[in-house]
Amino acid sequence: MTQDSLIGRTIAGYRLLQHIGEGGTATVYKAERPEGGPAAVKVLRTRLAQDPVAIKRFLREAEFGTRINHPNIVKTYTFGQTEDLYYLAMEWVDGEALEKFAIRSGQLAPALVATIIEQIGAALTAAHGQGIIHRDLKPANIMYNPESQRAVLLDFGIARDSDLKPEERLTRTGFFVGTLQYVAPEALSGELVNEQADVYSLATIAYYLLTGSLPYNGRSPRELFQQLLTQAPTPLNQAVKGLKFPQPVEDAMTAGLERDLGKRCKTVDEFVGRLCTALRQGGERKSFLKSIFGK
Repeated sequence: MTQDSLIGRTIAGYRLLQHIGEGGTATVYKAERPEGGPAAVKVLRTRLAQDPVAIKRFLREAEFGTRINHPNIVKTYTFGQTEDLYYLAMEWVDGEALEKFAIRSGQLAPALVATIIEQIGAALTAAHGQGIIHRDLKPANIMYNPESQRAVLLDFGIARDSDLKPEERLTRTGFFVGTLQYVAPEALSGELVNEQADVYSLATIAYYLLTGSLPYNGRSPRELFQQLLTQAPTPLNQAVKGLKFPQPVEDAMTAGLERDLGKRCKTVDEFVGRLCTALRQGGERKSFLKSIFGK
């Protein structure tokens, strides 16, 4: 079964219209809902249809989606299994991946970053309220519509339930899950993480949107891995020459990126409140020349 062979097929009332993209575990299609209007349908890749862990993770993502109802989290309509595949039908979200928008736009204005981070923060708070830790926050997993400025969190594929018993884990000890550029240092051991791991990843996203760069500049996975474990992140005001932010913005970012969990913001709300308040109260970027000439 190929991706093209599914075009035109109807699954649980959803008619597949167009192949949109695929990741390591699933293929995504644009579809027509039974009630009319667009939807997104995710189908587990054929090669994983006999893998018990992949199936359990796919169904867990679907189940998590039904537990959270929030305007900044993609809505799950239905999920299940046919004779030959596993599927998940979701809300169709207009826009593009935040990663693509950021690459095209470059460094974003502090006020816009605050708007985006507040929305994703609210989505995470809703997830955490249901005991769900996302664990894979990154711009590629966020849809953004520049016209409405709406940001929507996607892909709970490697999220976990904070009440999960160790014997029910889907990841072996010693193997981390997530994306290395955005993953919290404590996740690198493969141990269970809490909400503070999502705080770290959200802070990394904010850092990237403000500067166009990341807190660590390792040129290989091995180098980046070592930096995350042993080095402090590059301070926000040293990320890009001539790009300066007020000290409260720097301090909030530092509190979100702390390797020491005792010093890192305890909750997403705490981090978002500190950062977004600072961005709006004085977060206009100052170029190097402006800082010299006062213009």
